[in-house]
Amino acid sequence: MQTENRLLDDLARLATGAMGALQGVRQEADGVVRQLVERFVADMQLVPREEFEAVKAMAAKARAENEALAERLASLEAKLAAASGDS
Repeated sequence: MQTENRLLDDLARLATGAMGALQGVRQEADGVVRQLVERFVADMQLVPREEFEAVKAMAAKARAENEALAERLASLEAKLAAASGDS
């Protein structure tokens, strides 16, 4: 019976060691993948979220101003046409 327990103890120690080694390999692989992804993203020259949101807000403001100016221009053209028609 003592031999069986020793064998099981050895197998348990071996399994524990293997699990520890696999966790180390997994952590190393995670680190390598993370570095590769970060390098890939940096090479793509992606815009940070804050800059994107700022440009998006500026575009919305410019679009609203453009629409207001278009309405003002249409109003002025209508007045000009009415004034030209009266003469």
